[in-house]
Amino acid sequence: MHSIVNTEQAEAWNGYEGNHWADHQDRYDAVNSGFNDHLLAAAAIGERDRVLDIGCGNGQVTRLAARRARLGHAAGVDLSAPMLQRARATAADEGVANVTFEQGDAQIHPFPTAGFDVAVSRFGIMFFTDPVAAFANIGRALRPGGRLAFLALRDMSDNDLGAVFAAMAEHLPPGSSWPASDGPAPSGPESLADPARIREVLTGAGYEKVTSVPIDAPQVWGRDAADAARFLHAWGPVRHMLGQVDQTTAARARDALTAAMRPYEEPDTVRLRGAAWLVTATRP
Repeated sequence: MHSIVNTEQAEAWNGYEGNHWADHQDRYDAVNSGFNDHLLAAAAIGERDRVLDIGCGNGQVTRLAARRARLGHAAGVDLSAPMLQRARATAADEGVANVTFEQGDAQIHPFPTAGFDVAVSRFGIMFFTDPVAAFANIGRALRPGGRLAFLALRDMSDNDLGAVFAAMAEHLPPGSSWPASDGPAPSGPESLADPARIREVLTGAGYEKVTSVPIDAPQVWGRDAADAARFLHAWGPVRHMLGQVDQTTAARARDALTAAMRPYEEPDTVRLRGAAWLVTATRP
């Protein structure tokens, strides 16, 4: 792997977080795949396009892009070795041959200059320590006129998951819960939750024709409330929150989270509404 600057993210995604996502590939895809059609339609991938998937994770979007670029190629880049291993294995199992995966930090990765027609990302671009530098580096990898399309979380209050977190936060000390109450951090899940911030970052990185469209999509979290809550308890941010408090407090928070999932139960599934910005831009 080439050098990295997002060291905390690299540690997480090559440790517990990356292993959990790799081990539960199907479940995380069930959470996020409702956004796929929106993202791929915005990317407008042609059959000969060269596609770059930033923060590709287990590679579902990369494989879908490769199928659309059947005479071209799709390349996924991610910090996480466990997830990339899963991405390569799944692509091989599905017979997707025009795809490659590489471990690297997209903020500084030495992409081929003008080597891609389009860059995409499904929630993989909110974690850069210097987002302007990162998007500028991605922009250099795009040909003139190349397209950027990505998904970023809207404010958690716009997502059903925000209500679930709020129920849990009632049982946690101030400052121990995520998301923080004082607005988005420069780097983190909600760092691009404000369209004005998105425009500031992308124009600062040299892009034109920046648009941010609100998109809602269903997110499947489990079979029933108890199953969904167990899965969410093990998700890195929630696991971190509960690890900051004593066992009795953590148990109360887990019970509250389970109860908050019950209104979203349907026959054999728990379905929450996810809310994102679908962002597009063009390299001059």
